[in-house]
Amino acid sequence: MNSDNDLQIAGDILEVPHLLQPPREHPATVAEFVGLARSIAADRAQWAPLVRYDATTRWCHRLRTGPGYEVWLLSWVPGQGSGLHDHGPSSGVLTVLEGTLTERTERGTRALAAGSQRVFAPGYVHEVVNDALEPAVSLHVYHPGLTRMPMHTSPHCEARTEPGAVTA
Repeated sequence: MNSDNDLQIAGDILEVPHLLQPPREHPATVAEFVGLARSIAADRAQWAPLVRYDATTRWCHRLRTGPGYEVWLLSWVPGQGSGLHDHGPSSGVLTVLEGTLTERTERGTRALAAGSQRVFAPGYVHEVVNDALEPAVSLHVYHPGLTRMPMHTSPHCEARTEPGAVTA
């Protein structure tokens, strides 16, 4: 008779070396990119001293690169936004480190508080704005590295590329 509890593991499964995958030096899966973002977010000493605020434009700093990916740190003073855009061929993980950001898509609006993460695929159209009264800081992981950021006039319009605009 077969049932879900017919299989029992005796001993420590982690002692069976052929069942364990070797640790990777760099992330390669969505889960690993999310994990990378979470580990950087948890290490405040790594990113907080780098943050700057600029009243005229969103500040950004490339924090790290690896084979096929890059990590960006951005600050947002109240009222600053990205404009409606996508990330070309790049997928990404957006993590809010401090403050609250608002994400707008054709499907609606959502508030992203500190600790929130969004994973998106190539072609995902959104706008990120600091609608709050306090500054915000976010972390962005792009795979492959961000090379294009087509701007959109509305969620249903064709993209146009802004020269030099590659961070969001």
